[in-house]
Amino acid sequence: MANKVIYAVYEDPELLKSAARKLVTAGVKVRDVFSPFPVHGIDPIIGLKRTRLGIVSFMFGCLGLSLAILGTYYMMIYDWPMNIGGKPNRYYYQNVTSFIPVLFEFTVLLAAHCMAITYLIRNKTLPGMPGRNPDPRSTDDKFIIELRTEDNHMHAPEAITGMLRETTVFEINERQC
Repeated sequence: MANKVIYAVYEDPELLKSAARKLVTAGVKVRDVFSPFPVHGIDPIIGLKRTRLGIVSFMFGCLGLSLAILGTYYMMIYDWPMNIGGKPNRYYYQNVTSFIPVLFEFTVLLAAHCMAITYLIRNKTLPGMPGRNPDPRSTDDKFIIELRTEDNHMHAPEAITGMLRETTVFEINERQC
């Protein structure tokens, strides 16, 4: 039996959530959901885990803070010490309060830029990466549930299509993998 991908197209996010809830309670695994904007509450319904991007962001922030400390130490204490406002510059800890704005800004700068790049790489949306959008209408006004027969061995494709027809589906498309 050939593997199929079934796309169920909905016109409203609430209809999508109720259909996903109905499918999951029947034992059908939903592979993915495509929508023009975030549908709040769909993640726990289809079983998506919480993202670890916050942890990665914290690590990028720690890296930014470390690089900022190293940079300010090297530039202002080791390489070219300068007497600014009569402050001693023999030891870093005596001047660290002067560097707080620089440390904070560089931490935020590195965390934000690295997170944006990480997000684009993780979602495969950098220029040149192959996009995965089954229907261009999902970027405008339609909501799509993706089901794969390889994930749902207990249900025949016809049974899954029958369950989808019991919901308020706008359109059902089937494709071969």
